[in-house]
Amino acid sequence: MCRWAHRTLTMISPPWMSLSKTLLQVKPCINIAINGKKNVIVYNLRDLRAVGQKFVHVMYPKKSSALLRDWDLWGPLLLCVTLALMLQGGSADSKEDGRPQFAEVFVIIWFGSVIITLNSKLLGGTISFFQSLCVLGYCILPLTVAMIVCRIVLLGGSGLTSFLVRLIVVTASFSWSTFASTAFLADSQPPNRKALVVYPVFLFYFVIGWMILTFSPSH
Repeated sequence: MCRWAHRTLTMISPPWMSLSKTLLQVKPCINIAINGKKNVIVYNLRDLRAVGQKFVHVMYPKKSSALLRDWDLWGPLLLCVTLALMLQGGSADSKEDGRPQFAEVFVIIWFGSVIITLNSKLLGGTISFFQSLCVLGYCILPLTVAMIVCRIVLLGGSGLTSFLVRLIVVTASFSWSTFASTAFLADSQPPNRKALVVYPVFLFYFVIGWMILTFSPSH
């Protein structure tokens, strides 16, 4: 009798009771999804804050282990893609007018960084492979800023004055990138081999600076 009564009450129960049961079952899943999204947002903000702090370290270089201790490749990847895109000039026939392709710029930057890192390790450097890539990549920031300034200057024309302004900007940015990278990498090299490490770094940033200086927009 009791079972029959319970079954009858269940059958005649109002729809809102079944709806409330469904909501009670779905609520934990909703909470998990919300908490998961909050965690993703927190992690993304933390990563962005870390990248921004490393940019500050590059613009104001000093003997700090921040770039070496908390290394990442998000900042170098962002700078590399930005620089490669800006060197394109928005031209579909860039291969015909002599400007570097996106892939060429990308390969030059990353291949050059790998070569410098291997050279540093062979000379007895104490930092890891990815730490060196992180430092070299983040120190492209001044040259990326120089590329933005040069694109703005080129909007006013490409005469002698424009070239001199771009030459000064690129030279200063090249010097800053070289100085910043060596400030972070110098302590990790043997004292009698620092010059052998600095020279490839000098050539690496010089090639990037030359690409920026010789860039001319499509007409």
